[in-house]
Amino acid sequence: MHLGSRPDKNSKDAAETFTELYEHYLPKVFRYINYRVGDMDLAEDLTSVVFEKALTKIDSYRSNKASFSTWLMTVARNTIIDHYRVKSRKLTISIEETLEVASEEASPDEEVIRKEELQRLGTYLGELSEQEREIISLKFGAELTNRQIAKIVRLSESNVGTMLYRAICKLRDKFKER
Repeated sequence: MHLGSRPDKNSKDAAETFTELYEHYLPKVFRYINYRVGDMDLAEDLTSVVFEKALTKIDSYRSNKASFSTWLMTVARNTIIDHYRVKSRKLTISIEETLEVASEEASPDEEVIRKEELQRLGTYLGELSEQEREIISLKFGAELTNRQIAKIVRLSESNVGTMLYRAICKLRDKFKER
């Protein structure tokens, strides 16, 4: 099965096809959601909601409008928006839970420095606009291309690239200030 196109219900059992899609896209969707909400338990819950919605709305997917990956990430994005709309609370990002930094026998001093930098990064990310955080989450959390991000957030690819560049520059400048 080609994962970038609409699942063909005639060639395979729909449940088997959806299982393949689930296994393929689960890590990417989970990373994106976890990056956005900063709470692993909540990210797991929301990820399951995304795949439940995808399963029930698979018939609304149109391959001529977007790739399956883009459609699924749009479902994920809308699920997060709905979650925050219902909760009406400010977005917080827990970098320590979302970034998996491999520390090979890091000294206690290095570990303290790394944790301080992650805390600073979390603070600085919180100072970015909602749209900038969204684009950064899609780029680094879900590992999407600028083209895929553009389709999801409904901006041009060049706008996404520019916004991403400027947001990263803001973060870099914040780190240099200290």
